[in-house]
Amino acid sequence: MNISELLARNGRKFANKVGFISGDLRLTYKEVDDVVNRLANALKNRGVSRGKKVVLFSPNTIEFVYSYFAVQRLGAIIVPVNAKLTTGELKYIIEHSEAKTFIGHHILWPQVAPLINEYAIDWISTAPGIVGVENLYDLIEGGTNDMIECDLTEDDLSTMLYTSGTTGSPKGVLFSCRNILTVATMMCIETGINDDSILLHMMPLSHSAPLHLFFAAGTYVGATHVLAPTFTPDLLLHLISKEKVTHFFGAPIVYLATANHPEINRYDLTSVKRWVYGAAPLSAPEVQFIQEKFKTDQLMCVYGLTEAGPNGTYLSPAEHSTKAGSVGKRAALNCEIRIINENGEDVGTDEIGEVLLRGDGNMVGYYKNEEATSETLRNGWIYTGDMAKIDEDGFIWIVDRKKDLIISGGVNIYPTEVENVLKTHPDIVDVAIIGVPHKEWGETAKAFIVASKPIDNLDQVCRDFLKDKLAKYKIPRLYEQIDELPRNATGKILKQPLREKVQNK
Repeated sequence: MNISELLARNGRKFANKVGFISGDLRLTYKEVDDVVNRLANALKNRGVSRGKKVVLFSPNTIEFVYSYFAVQRLGAIIVPVNAKLTTGELKYIIEHSEAKTFIGHHILWPQVAPLINEYAIDWISTAPGIVGVENLYDLIEGGTNDMIECDLTEDDLSTMLYTSGTTGSPKGVLFSCRNILTVATMMCIETGINDDSILLHMMPLSHSAPLHLFFAAGTYVGATHVLAPTFTPDLLLHLISKEKVTHFFGAPIVYLATANHPEINRYDLTSVKRWVYGAAPLSAPEVQFIQEKFKTDQLMCVYGLTEAGPNGTYLSPAEHSTKAGSVGKRAALNCEIRIINENGEDVGTDEIGEVLLRGDGNMVGYYKNEEATSETLRNGWIYTGDMAKIDEDGFIWIVDRKKDLIISGGVNIYPTEVENVLKTHPDIVDVAIIGVPHKEWGETAKAFIVASKPIDNLDQVCRDFLKDKLAKYKIPRLYEQIDELPRNATGKILKQPLREKVQNK
């Protein structure tokens, strides 16, 4: 079994069932499978073949679906990337992935346009009439109906997702079909997704949880997918009420923002069987607030790591009444968990250690980075870098991130990446970025700046400098100029004193 065959099988098994809803489009599994086959034939004629990388730069639209499956039908490796990336960030991924084909959605084309003449690759857009760029729909129209059967095995590569590391350089995380099918199976069983389910996809399908836990899971069992290119509380409430959605996944900020919607009581949300959230826990007061506003007791927290599929643990709806803020007490299906101390021993009650995850969902490795792979994946275990403790009832609580990762609104921000860009400013000598508490977003980034001279309007200067260099969500909201950064005897920056500085204000 492979990812392409999931769609092909549904095209035969659920031929007349609406499988995909995107705006006004309502397409059956067979209709989508036929389009995918034509597009695959067209891409094959343009040189896409087994093992080659194809970058997919699109929000959650039907074009994403066509491209995602067509690339894999040829045995090529799909590389979905965040729709918020800047031109410079796209440039890095094109070069690092060694992709020879790029498929981009027309609403994101302004970020792509400066690169067209820089790279001799096959550029494809959903918009017609761009010089030097092929139109996706022209390819579909011109593609033959010759049946293509994907011959990938479960151990063959399927997908590469980019995630930043503490070095600041994004890493390409490679997944086999087995990795994806493993976590998709887990999610179907743990959340009750089946062929009667209707899944709303509002979180970016370029991220592992929306793509593998929900999109792949829903396709696995022949569920109906509702695609939304962006999130707003209005759109979330409207689509759930209109389409009778049964399963939704979102970051905590999505739930909190929607719970504050002044007209939430006008919408019928009773069709939803599981409200799943991840990327960060919700506190007990937040859970109570959301449950009251959504009129539900079906909140479910999932914890995992991109490199683990993602797979990890979950906090069931029933456990929220007493353990909100925890990530659960056991590993999810197809996964094992350990929390170890610095000696590699399992921690005791209330002792803090690093979270390790093992299962068939674990990545194959980082692309072109054996050193980082060997550091993260050891003896079958993913070393997450997350620090956690186990309470007296066996529930796991994430207490810190070993690698200083900041999670803001469910999105990962890696400080070193941002610090390295800020250091290129002519007046900035040194930078350290930490996460500070934020009422709505969980955390937000604060940059401590050491400069060669006093900088007036520091916030605005830094934001303007970063605007075209980093995606908006990575740009810190808070800034403070200081004389020097705290360091230890070997010169390493100490961020804990900076955190204490914020706490004491």
